[in-house]
Amino acid sequence: MASQPLPPGDSPERTRQAWSVLIVSTFAFTVCFMVWMMFGVIGIPIKKMLDLNSTQFGLLMAMPVLTGSLVRVPLGIWTDRFGGRIVMAAVMAATVPAIWLMGYATQYWHFLTIGLFVGLAGGSFSVGTPYVARWFPKSRQGTAMGVYGAGNSGAAVNKFVAPVLLVAFGWTMVPQVYAAIMLGTLVLFWMFSYSDPAHLVPSNVKFVDQLKALKDPKVLKYCQYYSIVFGGYVALSLWMVQYYVGEFGLDIRVAALLAACFSLPGGVLRAIGGILSDKYGAHSVTWWVMWVSWICLFLLSYPQTDFTIQTVNGPATFHIGLNVYLFTGLMFLLGIAWAFGKASVFKYISDDYPGNIGAISGIVGLAGGLGGFILPILFGALMDFTGIRSSAFMLMYGVVWVSLIWMYFTEVRRTNLLGTTPSPQARAAA
Repeated sequence: MASQPLPPGDSPERTRQAWSVLIVSTFAFTVCFMVWMMFGVIGIPIKKMLDLNSTQFGLLMAMPVLTGSLVRVPLGIWTDRFGGRIVMAAVMAATVPAIWLMGYATQYWHFLTIGLFVGLAGGSFSVGTPYVARWFPKSRQGTAMGVYGAGNSGAAVNKFVAPVLLVAFGWTMVPQVYAAIMLGTLVLFWMFSYSDPAHLVPSNVKFVDQLKALKDPKVLKYCQYYSIVFGGYVALSLWMVQYYVGEFGLDIRVAALLAACFSLPGGVLRAIGGILSDKYGAHSVTWWVMWVSWICLFLLSYPQTDFTIQTVNGPATFHIGLNVYLFTGLMFLLGIAWAFGKASVFKYISDDYPGNIGAISGIVGLAGGLGGFILPILFGALMDFTGIRSSAFMLMYGVVWVSLIWMYFTEVRRTNLLGTTPSPQARAAA
C-alpha cells in the first residue's frame, strides 16, 4: 500500500489513511505490550519451578523491560529517518522466534536471556508514537498519541488471556500462542498501514544532532514524569498479580482479574488523557495526575497493622489495613491517573518539539522504560529486606514527591492560579 501515490493532506482519502494507520498501529502496539508483560503472569509458576526469591523474581520480570527501554532511542531516531511502517514491522518480526523459544526454557539464565529478545516488543511505543502523530494536525496529535498509547491495555489483555491458557494447558502454552498472535498481527499491520516520505526527517540530520536534546532541562523533567506514569505503570502491572496472590491469598485467575482493574484503565483511558491534554494543556493535566497519585500511593503504602493499646478495661487490639476491595479501588484510581499522565507528558513533547518528536519520545520513553526495569527489582529487594509487601508503594510515593516539587518550582510558580494575574517578575521569568 505504501507504493500508491498519497493524496493531499486534507482529502477524504488521506483522512481514511490516517485513521487506518492509527487503528492498525494501536492494535499492533496492544499485542506488543501484551507480549512485553508476559512474565507478569507466567512468572509466578516459573518462580515456583525455579525457587526464586523476590529479588530474582523482580529481575526475571524486568529483563524484557530493559531491552524495550534501551532500544527506544534508536528506534525513535530510525522512525524519523526510515518511517514508522518499516521499523514497526521489523520490530514485530524480530520478536516472534524469541517468544516461541520461551516455552522451551528450563534454567533461570534461559529465561533472562530470551527475555532480553522478547523485550524488543516494548520498543514499539517509540516507533508508533511519532508514526501516528505525523498523520494528524498538531491540534489533534495529543488525541492521536493518546489513542495509540491506549495499546498499554495490552497489559490487561495479558491478564485476561494468560491465566486461562496457564490453567488449561500449563504456562508453556502461553508463549506459543503469543508467538502466533504476534505473527498474525505483523501481517495485518503491513496490509493496512501506509508510509509518507514527507514524514521523514531530512537525511542531513545526524543522530548526534537529535540526541543533543538530552542537554535540555525540560527533556530531563519530562523523563522524570514519565518514569512515574509509565515506568510505575509497567512495574506495577508486572508486580500486581503476585501481590494479590501473596497479600490476599487469591487464586491466580482471580488475582489477574483484579490486577487488570489497574492495567485496563491505565491503558484504555490514555486516549481520554490525550483529549484532555489537547483541551486543557499538558501542564494542568499532569499537575492533577501527580496529586491524585500522591494521595493513592500514600494510602496504598500503609502495611497491614495490628496494634494493642492499654485501656481502663484492659488491652484492646485493633487492625488497620486495606481490604481487597479498597485496595483494588485505589489501584483503579491510580490506573486512571497514570493513563491521563502518560498522554499529557507526550503532549508536552508534541508542543515543545514538533520537529523532533521521534527522538524526544524515544529519550523520554527510555526513561519511562528504565523506570519499569528498575522498579520491579527494587520492589523485590525491598520486600526481601523489610518483609513488607507495601514497601513497593512506599517507594513510588517518594518518587511522586520528587515530581511534585520539581513541577511546582519550574511550572506552577510560572502559571496563573485560580484566575490571578502573574507578577511582572513571573512573566519575565517565563
